[in-house]
Amino acid sequence: MNTINETNFNFPKQQSVYKGKVREVYNINNEVLVMIASDRLSAFDVILPKQIPFKGQILNQIATKMMDQTAAIVPNWLLATPDENVAVGHLCEPFKVEMVIRGYLSGHAAREYKAGKRMICGVAMPEGMRENDRFPTPIITPSTKADNGDHDEDISREAILEQGIVSEQDYLILEDYTRKLFAKGTEIAAKRGLILVDTKYEFGKTKDGKIVLIDEIHTPDSSRYFYADGYAERQEKGETQKQLSKEFVRQWLIENGFQGKEGQQIPEMSDEKITEISNRYIELYEQITGEKFVKANTDNVLDRIENNITKFLASIN
Repeated sequence: MNTINETNFNFPKQQSVYKGKVREVYNINNEVLVMIASDRLSAFDVILPKQIPFKGQILNQIATKMMDQTAAIVPNWLLATPDENVAVGHLCEPFKVEMVIRGYLSGHAAREYKAGKRMICGVAMPEGMRENDRFPTPIITPSTKADNGDHDEDISREAILEQGIVSEQDYLILEDYTRKLFAKGTEIAAKRGLILVDTKYEFGKTKDGKIVLIDEIHTPDSSRYFYADGYAERQEKGETQKQLSKEFVRQWLIENGFQGKEGQQIPEMSDEKITEISNRYIELYEQITGEKFVKANTDNVLDRIENNITKFLASIN
């Protein structure tokens, strides 16, 4: 099975390339960005040594479908998807904050709550909540990158404005867009029998000063979902909620003694385990989108991607 570990393309008018944990982004003529979703798998801030077949296609297609479904509510950076693993969009200047929005007391917020804190990012959390309870109103808990770029850090709205990270005028738009996207995402999830628990959105400014949504949206890597069926009963009994996210990968790593800490060895991933993870990602795709997943031809996957991008760039120049 051919997978995408990395790309080393050189497109006409290419200015630079940025390689993240999962995506590789090519700057074309300082006008458009070509974002390629690889099949790399990261967990605990570590890129695992083996790739997962079709993972990049799955994440790219979920994100672009969700952008299409929310474009009437919030403008986004997307121009086209010339290949199953590729999104092409406007070059934007990213805001240096991630807009995290939480509908439920889960994950990081639940850990803070258990530690006795009742404020997160300057937002009050009600007394008497249990893990995975629904907030009366979704709360926005922004984060910003640490100076070393390794980890996100909680930050309050007040601190963002005081430090001049985002102007007040722009921040009000970011908050408004975040709430609108979360409401639409919640509606889409409900139709699939899911609860959108929490997620993050990233925004940028186009050259003409327009604020748009960038990066992935409502994928199992950027969002947490619960199954709606049985949620109330599990909550009443104090049971763990049934999740739809890449948490199953993290759990397998933890069970095999790896949490990304110094000195720990990444467990060997057998072919069977890789196939299992790939099949789980396909299940995630089909559950979130309500559509059957169609595997792209991977016989000459890098040639396919390069040819499709080259043809598209020629068509817009």
